[in-house]
Amino acid sequence: MVAQIKTAQIKTNQTKTNQNQIDLPKTSPDINSLKTAPLVTPLKGNVQVFIAPYRNLYADIIAQALRVAGQGTKVLLVQLFQTGINQGLSNPRRLVENLEWLRCDAMRDLSKDDIELSEAEKVAVMELWDYAKIAIKSAKASLVVLDEANLLVARSLISQEELLQVLETRSPKVNIILTGAFMPERVSDYADQVTHRRN
Repeated sequence: MVAQIKTAQIKTNQTKTNQNQIDLPKTSPDINSLKTAPLVTPLKGNVQVFIAPYRNLYADIIAQALRVAGQGTKVLLVQLFQTGINQGLSNPRRLVENLEWLRCDAMRDLSKDDIELSEAEKVAVMELWDYAKIAIKSAKASLVVLDEANLLVARSLISQEELLQVLETRSPKVNIILTGAFMPERVSDYADQVTHRRN
């Protein structure tokens, strides 16, 4: 009799175990897919465009660059067509420890409308552009300011597509500011923020 009760209890326990097994999902989630799925989507840096009729580097952009640099973040400010004697890649200026300021190594102001660039001047401008492209892609600086970037396209030194590609393939850690008296329409459309100044 005792043996029959024990046998009945064992059968009942096996039935409960089988029912529990039926309730379990037949397939378990792929552990590898869980590991590769990002929990948070990283934010990409902003692209800002400042357009004004006059060709000066705006005081508030300098102030923003100084503020960011003062917080310990690397800033690269590139004036592609504004020049200075003995400047260029080999002689960057520093306003503060984290702000690198580059101007084109040429003997005259290259931003004027009525001049044609010599081959040496084109090389000097393109050296700065190539340096800026590397900094944007590699996150050498968290903020990159490209003054008069519009003239690169207007003077056929680069195509609008190349400028857009640099913006699109930038490191997610990099914010970019483009300034100019005008900006190619597709570049303005791509930007997160566009500021037009009338005077």
